[in-house]
Amino acid sequence: MPDLTLAQASTIVDKALEQGRALKLRPLSVAVLDAGGHPRALKVEDGSSLLRHQIATGKAWGALGMGMASRRLVERAKNNPAFVNSLTQMAGGLFVPVPGGVLIRDSAGALLGAVGISGDTSDRDEECAVAGIRAAGLVADTGAE
Repeated sequence: MPDLTLAQASTIVDKALEQGRALKLRPLSVAVLDAGGHPRALKVEDGSSLLRHQIATGKAWGALGMGMASRRLVERAKNNPAFVNSLTQMAGGLFVPVPGGVLIRDSAGALLGAVGISGDTSDRDEECAVAGIRAAGLVADTGAE
């Protein structure tokens, strides 16, 4: 399995935050995890509210755990809330099924990890995640395709 490098993870975080500033979003927290769910990079902007870094990590971790971007997990939550509640409990709360958790793939489609962002609306968080992933020369899998 290919590895997500620290340089790639750092680029994702920095470019996602840059996108958030360009869009004048509320302060963001950005977490990048490798394919095994291990943290590779995390930044919390000044003024970011309480729990934002945990929410960002939960978006990324949930996407990895289910093998799909958190946007798709929203539908799972709507259609089967008992299942998603059970997953959240089993994951110790590290499962946040709302947009903003995006899988990171290489050009061949191999899973490298996930990024989670929290701070603004979920759709805007996701937009910044995609910008960061693309800036690192990787492929963003939002589940919207």
